[in-house]
Amino acid sequence: MPPPSMRAHGTALLLRVCIAGCMSGYLSGCMRVGPDFQPQHEGWSEHWTSATIDQVTRQTAQPDVRQWWEVFGDESVGRLIAAADAGNGDLQIAGLRVIEARAQLGIALAGRYPQVQQASAEVLASARKRSDGFNTRSGAYLQYGAGFVVGWELDFWGRFARAIESADAAFFAAQANRDAALILLHAQVADTYFSLRTAEARLRIARENAQLQKRSFDIAQKLFKAGETDELDLQQARTQYLGTLSSIPDLESQIVLARHALSMLLGRPPGPLPELDESSGKVGVIPLVDRAVLQDVPADLLLRRPDVRAAEYQMAAQSALIGFAEADFYPSVSLLGTLVWSASSLTGSPNTLAVAAGPSVVWNVFDHGRITNNVRVQDARLQQLTVAYQNTVREAAREADDAATALTAALRRDTILNDAQGAARRSLTLANTIYREGYSDFQRVLDAQRALFAQQDAYVVNRRNAVSSLIALYKALGGGWNTRQPLIDAATRRQMQQRTDWGDLLDDASVPSAAAFPSEGASR
Repeated sequence: MPPPSMRAHGTALLLRVCIAGCMSGYLSGCMRVGPDFQPQHEGWSEHWTSATIDQVTRQTAQPDVRQWWEVFGDESVGRLIAAADAGNGDLQIAGLRVIEARAQLGIALAGRYPQVQQASAEVLASARKRSDGFNTRSGAYLQYGAGFVVGWELDFWGRFARAIESADAAFFAAQANRDAALILLHAQVADTYFSLRTAEARLRIARENAQLQKRSFDIAQKLFKAGETDELDLQQARTQYLGTLSSIPDLESQIVLARHALSMLLGRPPGPLPELDESSGKVGVIPLVDRAVLQDVPADLLLRRPDVRAAEYQMAAQSALIGFAEADFYPSVSLLGTLVWSASSLTGSPNTLAVAAGPSVVWNVFDHGRITNNVRVQDARLQQLTVAYQNTVREAAREADDAATALTAALRRDTILNDAQGAARRSLTLANTIYREGYSDFQRVLDAQRALFAQQDAYVVNRRNAVSSLIALYKALGGGWNTRQPLIDAATRRQMQQRTDWGDLLDDASVPSAAAFPSEGASR
């Protein structure tokens, strides 16, 4: 073993190298080449408004836009959404991508520490050779040694700081993408649920009209057999009745398919849905909500849409990669430290301790063309993401305005169609009365029945369109990204922890909110 004084001197020298590297890395981290990211908001987006949206929205505190489905007053929707949050496969994948992004951020953070850390040890057995062979008792000896090498590249130009900035923004983008997946999932669940209720309402109307037309067909059949009418009335009544009857299997199929779609959204195979409590009186009920409840102006809601935030975080991540690439223009300065100790079992042989420390400079002087074009590649990618972000904001505004326009039209048609079905019902009553008194032919009764069925069905379909447009408006304004479910469920966490040491990376408590804007999140 080396003398204590030598060991202390070598250890102290290596420790000073590490401390110097740490301080230099900390101080040099303030110097970052490349552009600092600036949000690329277009002027119109920060003050955007729409007269159509203003007509169908109002600003109140409740319900929160993050739980907009409460405006329908149907608890079944909330139960289905809660079940979807817990079991939907696409949402689970989005959560796992957040975990992956956290691990990628951990890789980038490792650049703050020494990039080269090597330790080695060796033991050699030797023997002196005589003419009659090796003498294992008198000529054998051992040589042994240990070494430790540390290399620390100083972040003079912000290469590692930019890598961390990029990974940090990518992490926030992954969170925003999960929020976007939540919005899409909640809208799909609500829309599919009301598709089911619409099919139930249309089925009820079809069955009621089929019964009504069956009675007319029976009357026409009796009159024909009695010779009081011709076969034309009979066949026309039969045709209309069978036509209405033929729509029933299709509507029954729509109900089954809607239930299957809900099961899929909930992460289940087709089967029973306990969340649909048919005894609640909501079967075939389609509410009419004439206003969307918002807590902020549409322009702010638009820019807070998770997919818009994700696009902006992706821009921030790419902007940092420009600085990462530009750092290659400048020399790479590293601090190297080596500590080597060797000894032998031979009597009188000295123990040696070698310590070496100093800077190392690497500069790709003749690689200027490759570095220049790499910077250009990163800048072109940033510009692509900038255009994509602007397109995302424009598309979001279009979706919101389209949904508001469709909702306005559906609301205007609701009153008209309600009056129309009332008039059709009255027309059928009058047609039956006039026919029984012999003042008109049977064709007017058939026409009135056909009109009643068509107007009742159109009224229900329009109600469905109004609900769908309201859901689309909330989705377009970024509502519904709140959930109580963790990023990954307990079973998945246990499975992953059995395979890999995840430390506290799977702990949701340490996950920051992705609601911050990139300019805030990237500086974390």
